[in-house]
Amino acid sequence: MPLKMQLGHSPDSDDAFMFYGLAKNLVDSEGLEFEHILRDIQTLNEWSKEGKLECTAISVHAYAYVHDRYAILSHGASMGDGYGPMIVTKTPMTPQEVAQKRIAIPGKMTSAYLALQLFLADLNTEQSTPNTQHAMPITHHSPLTTHQFPVLPFDKIQDAVHSGEVEAGLIIHEGQLTHKAEGLHTVLDLGDWWKGETGLPLPLGVNAIRKDLPKDVQERASRALKRSIVYGLEHRQAALGHAMQFARDMELKTADTFVGMYVNNWTIDLGEPGKQSIRLFLKRGSEAGLIPILGEVEFVD
Repeated sequence: MPLKMQLGHSPDSDDAFMFYGLAKNLVDSEGLEFEHILRDIQTLNEWSKEGKLECTAISVHAYAYVHDRYAILSHGASMGDGYGPMIVTKTPMTPQEVAQKRIAIPGKMTSAYLALQLFLADLNTEQSTPNTQHAMPITHHSPLTTHQFPVLPFDKIQDAVHSGEVEAGLIIHEGQLTHKAEGLHTVLDLGDWWKGETGLPLPLGVNAIRKDLPKDVQERASRALKRSIVYGLEHRQAALGHAMQFARDMELKTADTFVGMYVNNWTIDLGEPGKQSIRLFLKRGSEAGLIPILGEVEFVD
């Protein structure tokens, strides 16, 4: 009999695209029967603290809190290679100005939020150096105070910025492509900032598997997920057609662009540069006092 395994991922077009092969039984699942559990990433992050699902998408940020339970699969990552979550406002602002505003975030365990905190901590350091005599002071400290960062569902953040509920928003998913058409201004692309800082892609999401599963089961699941990703990329139109049901009214061209941003060669395999970026992202977070200090980051190849 097939070994049943719950597979948690978000109801988004990029995840639907990469799991198309498995969802439609089009690839060899190596004797595993996957039950697809669709939840938003913040829910999956919270569930991972309990070890609720055998295999699940999580934010790289969340791994800092669940590394005792989960290892990271080398396949299925979402990496922002020169692009990523964005800080947006209703009226143009500089990063120094927006640092003093209330910024709505899509969840405290999202990688977008950790990247934002790292950027603001760096900005704060730059503004505090003696050579920046005329720089605008920034009032937060590291770790940053939470009252500046109200949590909203990711798909409500742009509306909150438009309405004036918050002065700025940290947007993820398709908002990265649609916010300008909606009249919002880009203050900063955090993926672009991270690439400039490190030369590496910004690690956002990964697939993780419970470490209490037998090693051969972990490896079988890893291979099955990789097959699904490759199948989707090799049968792009069919996979995109499947993904459109999760595209939240995006036009096909926009959805295709969005999928291409987050399902690509980095998704097929992190490789050493992808792993290095994850290690560095978490290391900087722990050094800034934003996440717990970690030991070795565990990967399943």
